[in-house]
Amino acid sequence: MSKHTAFWDDLSRDLQDPEFLREYVVESMRISTIDSVVNAINDAREAAGMSKAELARAIRKEPATIRRLLSSESANPTLGTLAEVAASLGLRITVEPIPQAERGQITQALLEGRTADPIKLAEHLNKLRSPRTRIPA
Repeated sequence: MSKHTAFWDDLSRDLQDPEFLREYVVESMRISTIDSVVNAINDAREAAGMSKAELARAIRKEPATIRRLLSSESANPTLGTLAEVAASLGLRITVEPIPQAERGQITQALLEGRTADPIKLAEHLNKLRSPRTRIPA
């Protein structure tokens, strides 16, 4: 269990609201998913020895598009853009099931709008949201 702080007390209370809980889970999963995909794409780009500008040329986009994709803290790329960039690196974007151990916390919270342990859920989502930080442009 995390250190008892006012933040965790407030978050635990907020997570009792089904609408807030759903938004918190959805946003956490969105951030985690985008970061995971973008980091995998950036790793593949580096492994291929491509610059961001070369990658942009490969998909006929401005270099700023790739710089924003790979370095923005608030990137929200379209699936089409991610698929196009991934394909240029020999990758494919896929969907995979949430591991069973997580599914109970995440999916149940979304479907039912409640969780038995809000702090445990918040801590888990916090870990998912910050696996790696993006590389600056």
